[in-house]
Amino acid sequence: MKAIVVGGSGFIGSNIVKLLLDKNYDIKVIDDLSSGHLINIEKYIQSGDVEFVQGDIRDETLMQKEMQGGADVVFHLAACVGRQKSIDNPQLDSSTNLIGTINVLEGMRKNNIPRVVYSSSAAIFGELVTPTIDENHPQNADSPYGVSKLAAEKMILAYSGIYPELTGVCLRYFNIYGVNQRFDLYGNVIPIFAKRIYSGEPITIFGDGTQTRDFVNVRDVARANYLGSVSNLGTDVYNLGSGSSITINQLAKMMIKIAGSNTKIIYAPERPADVKHCKANADKAKEKLNFEAEVSLEKGLEEYMKWYKDNCL
Repeated sequence: MKAIVVGGSGFIGSNIVKLLLDKNYDIKVIDDLSSGHLINIEKYIQSGDVEFVQGDIRDETLMQKEMQGGADVVFHLAACVGRQKSIDNPQLDSSTNLIGTINVLEGMRKNNIPRVVYSSSAAIFGELVTPTIDENHPQNADSPYGVSKLAAEKMILAYSGIYPELTGVCLRYFNIYGVNQRFDLYGNVIPIFAKRIYSGEPITIFGDGTQTRDFVNVRDVARANYLGSVSNLGTDVYNLGSGSSITINQLAKMMIKIAGSNTKIIYAPERPADVKHCKANADKAKEKLNFEAEVSLEKGLEEYMKWYKDNCL
């Protein structure tokens, strides 16, 4: 089997690459390294197990060229990620997430690649109407990021309708964490907390900390991508979460305990537009993709904190 992983040096992409190598795939990674880190897959490149091409999905010519020779599947993870980042630079967000996706689909179409597994986001839902979210929850994206991810989903659905030989699985990620997730300016809560714990800074929680989130380990996410690629199902969308939730207070205390730290927790005013409660209904993925999250949050955090301490300090 041959796979092209677009965005394969990033946090999630590199974990997918690892899983595919375990399954003896022939892999090409295309990544512009704007947010990914070559160190995540460097050993695979050096061993010759992965072909690496540095390139931008906004480059239509490059995408078509690098898909020549075909593949069995494209895993499309390249994206400009984050609500605030998209507000700061909506042009970059849309050109990467929507135009880039069109370039991926055109490259596939012109090179007879039959299937794409697309990394979407729960950001497509916008303000939540219900605390537990299934695929039919209203899609009222309230940021350029949410809009561009939803538009990319719709583009995949449109292409599969126009070109029936091209099918797509869109996975709507909730809060993903795990190995290879580094802190950055627009980072997610777990790497932010890890950085503060190991640097001796207090953890800041906005609001009272009773807000809840659904965290799913990246190893489970990689497996869901693989299952989506080998299923015989047609084009469809799936929520991808653990199906359980935890308060931010509980999360902070669990991470502090795992690190053996005495880090203090301080509270700041609630941020405008922050979601209070969020949990995925992943029944559809269970029924159709045979996917269930297997890594417990405690076990996953133990693994992540060890990796962070060894690789990010």
